[in-house]
Amino acid sequence: MDTATPFGHLLRDWRQRRRLTQLDLADAAGVSTRHVSFLETHRSLPSRALLMRLGAVLDMPLRERNRMLVSAGFAPMYREHRWDEQALQVAREAIERFLAAHEPYPALAIDRHWNLVTANAAAQRLMAGLPEALLAPVPNVLRASLHPDGLSSRIANLPQWRAHILERLQHQHEATQDPVLDDLRKELAAYPGGEAEDPGAAEAIIVPLQLRGPDGQVLSLLGTTTVFGTPNDVTLAELAIESFFPADPGTAALLHAMAQA
Repeated sequence: MDTATPFGHLLRDWRQRRRLTQLDLADAAGVSTRHVSFLETHRSLPSRALLMRLGAVLDMPLRERNRMLVSAGFAPMYREHRWDEQALQVAREAIERFLAAHEPYPALAIDRHWNLVTANAAAQRLMAGLPEALLAPVPNVLRASLHPDGLSSRIANLPQWRAHILERLQHQHEATQDPVLDDLRKELAAYPGGEAEDPGAAEAIIVPLQLRGPDGQVLSLLGTTTVFGTPNDVTLAELAIESFFPADPGTAALLHAMAQA
């Protein structure tokens, strides 16, 4: 874990990312503006309790809260378990039940970099036939979707879907400042796919994923994101479930037929 960056620099950086003044942060954290200034300029040392309060006010990811704790001389607060460790067994079972219950509609779990953790059978059917280079060692869901050799040739509304993905990655990078997400966004932006029209001009209230099925029929899917509500583990806090629902009766019928086949 990075301990080179002084605590005050981290605090100021996250405050500015959240577009807060020292007064805003002080009011929200229940301290004086002078104290916030002293913390950022290393003239005061924070308590562990204050650090936790500041992390919550700034809505910092758990990984970054640990980093700030360590930079101030404290032990990290949040554990980070591997996905296959016993400590996460209950969470794994809950996710597998969630994915199975979503059949015959696609659903998958991803980590903070959009790498596939697990997927239900419906999602695996839609990803079938992708080249091994996009699947090994671990598939990145967005790369597999927009890569010229991936699903992009089957996405009927590729310009609109591509614009949605790039915008979402931009928001995630701004929220977390994760350089891997920024690199992924730049990589995906370099893939061909055309430019979408002004999103404000679209009549649809949600951008669907319009994916051609094995027989050429277009599946229109609406996506939702589910996260754990009160995670105390870094791995769980960074995990998300992407679930897709049919946007029309024809799509629902096709997904049911694909499951039965």
